[in-house]
Amino acid sequence: MRVAVLSFAHVHAATYLTLLRDRDDVELVAADPDAPPGDPDRGRALAERLAVPYAESWDEVFAQPLDAAIVTSENARHRRLVERAAAAGAHVLCEKPLATTEADARAVIDACARAGVGLMTAYPVRFGSAFAALHRAVSDGSLGRLVSVHGANNGSNPARSSPWFGSRELAGGGAVMDHTVHIADLLDVLLDGEQAAEVYAQANTVLDADLGLDVETAGLVTIRYPGGTVAAIDCSWSHPKDHPTWGGLTLTCVGERAIVELDAFPRLLDGFDTTTARARWESGGDDLDAAMLDAFLDAARTGRRPTPDGEAGLRSLRVVLAAYESLRTGQPVALPD
Repeated sequence: MRVAVLSFAHVHAATYLTLLRDRDDVELVAADPDAPPGDPDRGRALAERLAVPYAESWDEVFAQPLDAAIVTSENARHRRLVERAAAAGAHVLCEKPLATTEADARAVIDACARAGVGLMTAYPVRFGSAFAALHRAVSDGSLGRLVSVHGANNGSNPARSSPWFGSRELAGGGAVMDHTVHIADLLDVLLDGEQAAEVYAQANTVLDADLGLDVETAGLVTIRYPGGTVAAIDCSWSHPKDHPTWGGLTLTCVGERAIVELDAFPRLLDGFDTTTARARWESGGDDLDAAMLDAFLDAARTGRRPTPDGEAGLRSLRVVLAAYESLRTGQPVALPD
């Protein structure tokens, strides 16, 4: 099947390109015409370094038949690429967040529905075996009712290597936009699609203040659900640039019968690298990006509805948009039923 990777703006684009390049069942094409001139990590330069076929323009990409497309552009540019891919008959995997506004998110969902193609939101942690075990424990009642969840999705500031993450216009926001959605999506699974009732958020720009960004770099988002579950999400870009890993994701789930802790990227080995004079960690666990791509390509090949779909992406985006409204007003924000 022919798969297009549209834009190299997102930090995950290179990973997807490498994984797809090495598959025997994929004919890969990539394009990044919006890349800043001379950027070694964008455009033709990155394609040549990874040895993947490259198209110079969007028109060149969409002139050929496509089975699937992966949108890894700046957040605010997702809509135009998803709509164009859907119009070309390609099933779409869109990086998170699905969009930066509810109107754009609904537009891409509707565009894919009209075209009869699948729309999947890129939430790879769903595909880990550890999370699957946690989900079973919640579903079969082993934990009892889920009382509270504390989640942390911390990482290095992506604006250091990809400046658009620090642009409110292109990214839609900072750490709250970037990292809240992953855990909001996991909560969506654990609570069987129950939509949040109320969101309260606090954020600041204390971390990496020297960069002069117009977005927040640290945040804490609290979510209350109709069934009584309360969740807190630390979404901060709190890892220093010399941290041994890019980031991580953990959950502490408190049920009526037990407490369960999840580490999506557990440390397998740690030590000191004398060549770089830095600490080094080697993560264990599943290759979540590969598992997500497997699921997406299988859905594209069979025509079944992908999971997580666009509606799941919209539900997690609504939590983020409510968090920004809470930051604006200083008050908890109720979400509509």
